Amino acid sequence: MNWEKLLSLKRHGDTHKRLRKEQDETRLGFEVDYDRVIFSSAFRSLQDKTQVIPLSKTDFVHTRLTHSLEVSVVGRSLGRIAGRHILEKHPYLQEVHGYKFNDFGAIVAAAALSHDIGNPPFGHSGEKAIGEFFKSGEGKKHQSVLSKKEYQDIIDFEGNANGFKLLTETREGVDGGLRLSYATLGAFMKYPKESLPKKPTKHIADKKFGFFQSEKNTFQDVANELGLIQTRKGDAISFSRHPLTFLVEAADDICYTIIDFEDGINLGLISEDYALEYLIKLVKDSINTKKYNTLKYREDRLGYLRALAINTLISDAIEVFIENEKAILEGTFEVSLLDKSKYSAQITDIISLSVEKIYRSQEVVGKEIAGYKIISDILEVYTRALVHEKEGSATNYDKLMLQTLPEFYQRTDISLYNILLNACCYVASLSDSMAVHIHYKIMGKLL
Repeated sequence: MNWEKLLSLKRHGDTHKRLRKEQDETRLGFEVDYDRVIFSSAFRSLQDKTQVIPLSKTDFVHTRLTHSLEVSVVGRSLGRIAGRHILEKHPYLQEVHGYKFNDFGAIVAAAALSHDIGNPPFGHSGEKAIGEFFKSGEGKKHQSVLSKKEYQDIIDFEGNANGFKLLTETREGVDGGLRLSYATLGAFMKYPKESLPKKPTKHIADKKFGFFQSEKNTFQDVANELGLIQTRKGDAISFSRHPLTFLVEAADDICYTIIDFEDGINLGLISEDYALEYLIKLVKDSINTKKYNTLKYREDRLGYLRALAINTLISDAIEVFIENEKAILEGTFEVSLLDKSKYSAQITDIISLSVEKIYRSQEVVGKEIAGYKIISDILEVYTRALVHEKEGSATNYDKLMLQTLPEFYQRTDISLYNILLNACCYVASLSDSMAVHIHYKIMGKLL
């Protein structure tokens, strides 16, 4: 892979090449990507989607929206610092093509901002609930009508693939979705493969999948334009990661490691003394003990340690990225940047404590159980109504339910796969509260 192609400003539908030197510096194409994401309805819905605690009633626990904003800020820093190193190593990018280090920051920030845009309500349990409905619930009856890859798409419903769909999907009058630059779409594509074969290697890019069969052609177009390396041939579509994806992933890893941990402390799930001990181990080389001891309030102590911890991990991730740039460009770097961190032991300790005290807390588990039931019931009602409508056997109740769907999702003049996938994507678009609201009505309860 080469950086000139990887930094492509091309957008869906372009008939001419966009050159960096011709860009308006007051509104750079990569910065336009950020704006388009932040003004999208899909991004707004993240304000009421679970990051740590489903349906949290507190005002200081992170949602997907605040998490995404924070990841974009960290990603911007990672991109800018990496960009400075890359331009020093490959000066032709600036001298010949006009790229600047801020370009890298803008690409990573936009991709990081959208990294959770396709996630369903109730966190990762929401993904599992959608998949389980088709794997072992009422939706299993459709298996025989779908291809293996189509069925795998929905039984392993993936927020990353749904995100790519949201960013690129053509609708009537809206060609190419948000029409982001291919560089930003490439950096967004964390798992550049289709749903089958499942986990074919231990390479981190093969851990999950990044596009549904409905977006296969779009995905291939982006990958080919960027010059990503094809890693499998024949029927199995798979490419190497865009190098900047590693920075997007690092930004996410840094934020959820440190900030989810902070949420656990604020919720009282992790004792402050225990937690501070873990954070201080991570920042022992940079902490100003005198300053720390003057901080009277817990919020200030946590904020100080959080800032130091994030800065420490940013510097470390950049060091790993620069040291392994050649392997990353060749597609042979197989793990995340934080997996190679010199602070991996401290990171592992923090994540282990978060899993034990936060992600497996009774409050989280109880709400995830409720989320499973809510998502399953909503999917059952809507998939039945849509399939009946396609078959010409819709009941009055089916027709009433279809009227509650946004017009785009009411379509039945398409394949069964696309009907079922659209139902999944509609459910995934719901905020936590809206899913509860719809379920309340389905259960026959007046509001």
